[in-house]
Amino acid sequence: MYDTIRTATLFAATVTTGLIAGLFFAFSCAVLPGLHAAGDRTFVSTMQHVNTAILNGWFALAFMGAPLLTAATAALHLRADVRAALPWLVAALALYGVALAVTFGLSVPLNNALAAAGEASGLTGVELAAARAHFEAPWTRWNLVRTLTTTAALGCLVRGLVLHGRLTGKGA
Repeated sequence: MYDTIRTATLFAATVTTGLIAGLFFAFSCAVLPGLHAAGDRTFVSTMQHVNTAILNGWFALAFMGAPLLTAATAALHLRADVRAALPWLVAALALYGVALAVTFGLSVPLNNALAAAGEASGLTGVELAAARAHFEAPWTRWNLVRTLTTTAALGCLVRGLVLHGRLTGKGA
């Protein structure tokens, strides 16, 4: 039973981290480049709407579930007979921690500042340009950091899965 719980937790941590890494990746290589070509009103309005829409239960479940499940699976791998995966799990947790720090320390304040600029439809061209200039470059840069750190965390969890499977005799 203990192996089943440990395996399920590691699998769930890997899936949720993968979902978040994929989200940040999609923003880095498609959404933000696409919006970069848009006018200021479209950019500001779209990002304001995205920043509101993403605050939902499904996103919260994956975004906060990933580090919680990773911490739980690391704790479940403290036993000496399965400890080989532990360094990879701790590395994944640390990398995801960087993404959390960037999100709460940099991305959310930028989102809040963009929201505080006011509804895009009511802003002048100068106000729209200023709001975008304050937001776009730093948000894009820090989203790339989140993409890289969550992707690296995902890679560490996959390595942990491989090692876990070897230790339990249930995998490659």
